[in-house]
Amino acid sequence: MKFICSTSLLNQAIMNVSLAVAPKSSLAALEGILVTAKGQTVRLVGYNLELGITTTLEAQVREEGEVVIPAKLFSDIVRRTDSPEITISCDPRFLVEITGGVSRFTILGMSSLEFPELPSVGDGDGVSLPQNKLRSMIDQTLFAVSTSDAKPVHTGALFLMEDGEVTVVAVDGFRLALRREKAASNQPMRFIVPGRTLSELLKLLGDSDDSVGMQVSRKHILFTIGDCCVISRLLEGDFLDYNAAIPKESATVVKVNTRALINSIERTSLLISDRLKSPLRVSFGENVIQMSCSTTIGKAYDECPCETAGPGVEMGFNNRYLMDALKNSGSDQVLLQLGGPLSPMKVVPPDGDSFLFLVLPMRLKTE
Repeated sequence: MKFICSTSLLNQAIMNVSLAVAPKSSLAALEGILVTAKGQTVRLVGYNLELGITTTLEAQVREEGEVVIPAKLFSDIVRRTDSPEITISCDPRFLVEITGGVSRFTILGMSSLEFPELPSVGDGDGVSLPQNKLRSMIDQTLFAVSTSDAKPVHTGALFLMEDGEVTVVAVDGFRLALRREKAASNQPMRFIVPGRTLSELLKLLGDSDDSVGMQVSRKHILFTIGDCCVISRLLEGDFLDYNAAIPKESATVVKVNTRALINSIERTSLLISDRLKSPLRVSFGENVIQMSCSTTIGKAYDECPCETAGPGVEMGFNNRYLMDALKNSGSDQVLLQLGGPLSPMKVVPPDGDSFLFLVLPMRLKTE
């Protein structure tokens, strides 16, 4: 195998596929990148048995072939190469020579036969979304994906496609995040993508309105982003019935400036830490939200102006869960819909239904 290509393009391709490379594995090939030179392109593959990423780039292929190159070393060498072009060759003993300008490295690769085959989605159902919309949907729900293995199905986000809409839902037992967008979806689909996959996918998605293809089979999903393909296993199991979890009635509705409320919560939370835990006491009164907390090192109080419709209510919250919902709203103003001191609080946009965050309250001790 021998090819010459742009150093910067190769560096970007390595960075992309490295997101799916296993940092440590009992199978040495999984710590490497499969490099295949064929025709006038080079294909790179990273795979950790759960997530696979492939990408292609143009190259002057002098000799076709394939080899597995240790990912970290490969990345370090290419990233530090000064030359605009780089030459990579491999002999029958899998000795890989990487040459850029006056720099030359010879490292030991592995046979491509040791690299596991990527799963296939075959003729799975497909749908497409603009990159910026998919990025926004993942970004605004990922915070609520569970990190606990108590219910493995909740370590992913539910994708639901019906009636020309895509809905993404994440839940971790303390909060729920939901995002909706219009999509040209021909048929109903329902699948659960692991949170780890979505986290890596975010690093590949841009802010353009270029289309991202999603092809879904029974056990896998394939995302196509330009020259990159991301294949991931899907999670199986019974996802929470989120419609049943969302309160239907709201006795009190509060309209508030999102940034002003975040600032108030951050100030009041200065006395709260992992070592000094305390619920945030939030009192929704007539056109003012009053916040306080008390820990062993002292007390804090702050308030924020708002527009209130309905009776006043006092609730306790985990300060971090409350801030996560507000920060991920991406909206200048939000509506807080309250059903009572022990009912989950809904955070929704002033207009439309593009997002919904649910934050469970904490029981307050009587002072």
